[in-house]
Amino acid sequence: MEKVINEIGHQNVVQIITNNAANCKAAGQLMESQFPHIYWTPCVVHTLNLAMKNICSPNNVEANALAYEQCSWIKDVHGDAIAIKNFIMNHNMRLSIFSKFTSLRLLSVADTRFASIIVMLKRFKLIKTGLQAMVISEEWSSYREDDTVKANFVKEKIVNDEWWDQVSYILSFTGPIYDMIRACDTDKPCLHLVYEMWDSMIEKVKIEIYKKEKRSASQKILFYDVVHGILVARWAKNNTPLHCLAHSLNPRYYSKEWLDEDKTRSAPHTDAEISQERGNCFKRLFPNGDEYRRVLDEYALFSMKNGWFSDLTSISMMGTMEPKSWWVNFGAQTPLLQSLAFRLLGQPSSSSCAKRNWSTYAFIHSLRRNKLTTSRAQDLVYVHNNLRLLSRNPKDDEKMWDVGGDAFDSMEDVGFLEFAELSLDEPEFEKDILDN
Repeated sequence: MEKVINEIGHQNVVQIITNNAANCKAAGQLMESQFPHIYWTPCVVHTLNLAMKNICSPNNVEANALAYEQCSWIKDVHGDAIAIKNFIMNHNMRLSIFSKFTSLRLLSVADTRFASIIVMLKRFKLIKTGLQAMVISEEWSSYREDDTVKANFVKEKIVNDEWWDQVSYILSFTGPIYDMIRACDTDKPCLHLVYEMWDSMIEKVKIEIYKKEKRSASQKILFYDVVHGILVARWAKNNTPLHCLAHSLNPRYYSKEWLDEDKTRSAPHTDAEISQERGNCFKRLFPNGDEYRRVLDEYALFSMKNGWFSDLTSISMMGTMEPKSWWVNFGAQTPLLQSLAFRLLGQPSSSSCAKRNWSTYAFIHSLRRNKLTTSRAQDLVYVHNNLRLLSRNPKDDEKMWDVGGDAFDSMEDVGFLEFAELSLDEPEFEKDILDN
């Protein structure tokens, strides 16, 4: 990290994003101590994925007894789905029968992929009709004699409406978490959106659970309390002063339109937690006393819509104009704050884009090529990714190759998240390829 930071200039680095592993966190903190203006921030997608695993696959340990008691049914439903998938896919004849009733394949989702449990259950929901038609067909009845016990189990689950209701319930209340994972699993700027997205996501999860349980907001639901506790605990580990400062510099969160959408919302300068963390950031980023006082004055003008920011056009555009464009047009009178906004509003919140290289590395450094030196393997990964980049705009002597990455599954209802290797994290490029 230090080598790369020095190579591109420490003044050009805003943050280091890694997952939450102890060694990554320690390395990030070492860089923070050496470069005080650089922040270590945990990967939001990795944090959300850990929260999803805590909810959908809890461990039966004493410290986690309540969560296991309330959430173990989700693990059971997922186990049933795996058993059904394995029974069908691990035998050519059964797979052949299955293929006659649906054009989609059952996904074999690696545990290392984000929200793997939800991805699998989403596919099951899509092919529900085909599965049910399969197990009541004559072909299935005549062939299942080779393993009657497992075949009866598969049929029992697939025709069981209560089991499908559980699948639908899991997908409904985890939907907001899954949507946030997909929104953040990109190298696009979203650091300034994370604070509000996480808050809204927890509220949406609550709405889905209370709707399913048919309870009023004033009633207590133990299952929701467990889910809420997991999400809040993960957010406490993920939230950093940089998230609060980026949130504070997004003009949308001061607009009347955004505040009126939900009466419980408050502007960043009126939130005690955000204000405290923002102040800590200002002190760290502006160690010079004069600059620190100037940036505080500039933020006061911005948040209270005074001075240059009292212009009606400036105020009316806060909720509709893209944040960086708004600062370009209306932030010239506050140069310190404008410069800071340019840096923070262009920041991603996930390290998953860099993680894609690990899949490429595993593709290159395989069992058959396990004697490659480290430098040779790194060179091949570099060449592999850059050839993929070049192939996006092929010339006469070049062909578009390897667009789908090193491996992929059925294209139906599979978005950016499920095809992690596809086109190095660029949804627009993916859409063009898939549509064409």
